[in-house]
Amino acid sequence: MRTCLGYVSFWTKRRCLSARRVYERLAFPVRNASSGQEKSDPTVEHVNVGTIGHVDHGKTTLTAAITKVLAKRGNASYVSYDSIDRAPEERRRGITINVAHVSYWSLLSGGRRRRYAHTDCPGHADYVKNMISGASQMDAAILVVAASEGEMPQTREHVLLAKQAGVSKMVVFLNKADLVDADVLELVELEMRELLDKHGLDAEKTPVVCGSARLAVAGDPGPLGEPAVDRLVAALDAYVEPPVRDEAPPFVMPVDNAFSVTGRGTVVTGTLVRGIVRRLDKVSLVGFDECRSTVVTDVQAFRESVPQAVAGDHVGLLLRGVPVRSVLRGMLVCGCDGDEGVLSVTNRFTAQLYLLSASEGGRQAPVRTGYTQQLFSSTWNLQARLDLTPAELDMLLPGDHATVGVTLLRKMPLLANQTFTMRENGVTVATGRLVTRLDPVVIANANLAKAAGW
Repeated sequence: MRTCLGYVSFWTKRRCLSARRVYERLAFPVRNASSGQEKSDPTVEHVNVGTIGHVDHGKTTLTAAITKVLAKRGNASYVSYDSIDRAPEERRRGITINVAHVSYWSLLSGGRRRRYAHTDCPGHADYVKNMISGASQMDAAILVVAASEGEMPQTREHVLLAKQAGVSKMVVFLNKADLVDADVLELVELEMRELLDKHGLDAEKTPVVCGSARLAVAGDPGPLGEPAVDRLVAALDAYVEPPVRDEAPPFVMPVDNAFSVTGRGTVVTGTLVRGIVRRLDKVSLVGFDECRSTVVTDVQAFRESVPQAVAGDHVGLLLRGVPVRSVLRGMLVCGCDGDEGVLSVTNRFTAQLYLLSASEGGRQAPVRTGYTQQLFSSTWNLQARLDLTPAELDMLLPGDHATVGVTLLRKMPLLANQTFTMRENGVTVATGRLVTRLDPVVIANANLAKAAGW
């Protein structure tokens, strides 16, 4: 990471949110060891959750409902639907495109408190890459399913992608329960438990909450209105345990977004995967064939500057001397200390791959050596080529597992056991996990077909 790998300058208006919008989305307090606040308070837990599910099933409405109901108890600031989906394109189309962040509290037994950092993910198939980015920041997920429609394509895909991103626990919220009778609710609940079981989740213990986000936002005191939100938060409290954070150096933060603040510099936002970052830390910005050294001059959270952030926190980092046009979503900001084996920058690795069957929404035809599609991991995506190993392996059939070689179009920082998915024509076709990071290879004329074989 200390040696620069080249320079890539690329940015688009679609990716760059306004500074005001991003700051408002950073509604996550950082646990501060220096000041003795949340970090040193054993009564405070921190959990990252989010809403996933099919488009128009009510994820954003539920997010607004949670903040409104908990705001009445002093445990949140109300964030309206229009404040979550505020981009002109989102308002025009009536769908979520970019991930949005809110936060809220819950009160646990024994005087303990829990802070939830909540990510609202888009459900439309065209914006699955944004959903993958959002899911990579979650410890657990709220699977929102419209009881009037039941399981839909993005319901299945979001469960698959969230599981692949490391989400091992979900709470199901059957939304629009006021539109169907009890028999339909039972059938949809059974359908969801079968789906979760199919993807290796604990379907029997998974809480299922029935309600109506629309009624909750309207303040309805009936069992499907505000009380349904209380039951949902109670289910999160009981079922989701706070994860053990890896605070060992080096610190690693995938970049989810970036913007420029006039007179100050470039701010990158994201969730710390591991480690601790402090003001004035020397860091590297790595990815897409670039390696740039810089210094963190400020750490922002909850619209305030804080001395440090730890693994699991969603923050904005002000970087010295980094032009915003040189930052891409998916780059990593990482520390210069700690175990150098944690992170390697390369474009070639071996992986364990599973090719989804047609019944799982995958391909019907097999793949052969040279198969090239978009690979998604953490907050980045790149064109990638698969090479079947050993060479005697002629093809990989849908539903098969295999060890494959993967070559990326550009060099990326890769963590041990990093997971990924591959998509073709808007459909997830494969999932995988990194096994061994190898030396990078030269990609002539940005043509993966010309890369050296295995």
